[in-house]
Amino acid sequence: MSAVLERQETVTYNPPGEQARRFHGSNAFVRGLLGPVGSGKSSSCCVEIMARALKQAPHADGVRRSRWAVIRNTYPELKSTTIKTWETWFPSNVAPIRWDTPITSIVQIMDIGDGTSLELEVLFLALDKPTETGKLRSLELTGAWINEASEIPKEIFDMVTQRVGRYPSNLRGGPSWSGVILDTNPPDDDHWYYRIAEEDTPAGWEFFRQPGALYREGEEYKANPEAENVDNLPNGYQYYFNQLGGKDDTWINVFLLGNYGSTADGKPVYPEFNDKVHVSPKPLEAMRGLPIVLGWDFGLTPACVIMQQTPRGQVLVLKEIVSEDMGIRQFANDIVKPILINEFGGFPRISTADPSGQIRAQTDERTCLQELLESGIPTEPAPTNDWIPRRESVAFFLTRMADGNPGFLLDPSCTNLRKGFNGRYKYERLRTSGPARYRDRPVKDISSHIQDALQYACLRIRNGLTGTRVRAVKTNSSKGWT
Repeated sequence: MSAVLERQETVTYNPPGEQARRFHGSNAFVRGLLGPVGSGKSSSCCVEIMARALKQAPHADGVRRSRWAVIRNTYPELKSTTIKTWETWFPSNVAPIRWDTPITSIVQIMDIGDGTSLELEVLFLALDKPTETGKLRSLELTGAWINEASEIPKEIFDMVTQRVGRYPSNLRGGPSWSGVILDTNPPDDDHWYYRIAEEDTPAGWEFFRQPGALYREGEEYKANPEAENVDNLPNGYQYYFNQLGGKDDTWINVFLLGNYGSTADGKPVYPEFNDKVHVSPKPLEAMRGLPIVLGWDFGLTPACVIMQQTPRGQVLVLKEIVSEDMGIRQFANDIVKPILINEFGGFPRISTADPSGQIRAQTDERTCLQELLESGIPTEPAPTNDWIPRRESVAFFLTRMADGNPGFLLDPSCTNLRKGFNGRYKYERLRTSGPARYRDRPVKDISSHIQDALQYACLRIRNGLTGTRVRAVKTNSSKGWT
């Protein structure tokens, strides 16, 4: 896109890739652009501000008016990075900066080429505490850009959404478009950006995710041909390879591979997992005629995963079911069975579980497998409970392809599995001096139960889908199955 800023000067900008192009093409009230370091996110947002200002409908006096707030978490970063990027695209002869409080850039162009003029005011603000929302309450804005949104509190974002759409006033025609744009490196999976972008996106909001700059294949990192903005970087892909030295897997995963991270301190169990590759962009549909595979983990936090394997060998994780403070009988009858009836009625079914489910309870001498049988879900123990085969059964599908598609695909509703893959399911770091060392078994916590269930199901799939298959049908019997 080109923006005529003065009769004798034109700024030419080419979006750094397909996701940035889609970001510019969207008219959503809130838009996010997420990607690895160096992917051109900040430049795209600077140009977006100017492009939106030039597109604002002119008032009767022929002036296109806009006022934007640009927000970063600290003043030093605002000055050394955000404002520097703005000045790279719009230097002082076009957008002079006034260095008082707040720092302000003013763009005034008498004729943008169509007989109308432009008045753009950009306010640069440093806000990193929820208590600083008061600095926004009196602002009347057209739009706002939150730079590095992962470092900004949710309260700031919420207040910003209230302050846009208020300039120009209705007396001057009002804004023809208003909204909030955000850019960020991938945040932790408990961050507010993750929730609104991946779990519960409000209607009318859009989020765009650039591919990682590198990808991991075994123990080797390789250049991702789909990465954006590489041609504009010094030394191209080497810019990224130079950053690998001295970095841990978590840092590389976020800043170079462009994956969501985790606040957990430890080593991810599945470095083979790539959030961009292994999470389906849309809900998965079960394939009729193929069996569903149920994997179970027991205890007072029972979990169940529902999967399929396609004729091409691809594993589809269709649903996760988790619970807390609940016995297996209640979990199976009150939670899992209604899902099987309503969502997977008529599918052949194979059910496998933690082999410890064969152990009798000390209270009534019943086993978890007997409880599942009484619930109408005959279940066999997994072939082994050894840790290495369990982990490798999942890693096998994560590292293979099926007719050009990933061998493992996760439904986006499986948020607990996804967070576990992104780092919450981890090996605990040992408190030792010298090189980092980790325990040889994962931490047992809320993230581990559904992962265990997944491992039992993958073990069964790798060993072949043979054995007991029960076709689930709705009946009038008390069990609900025949």
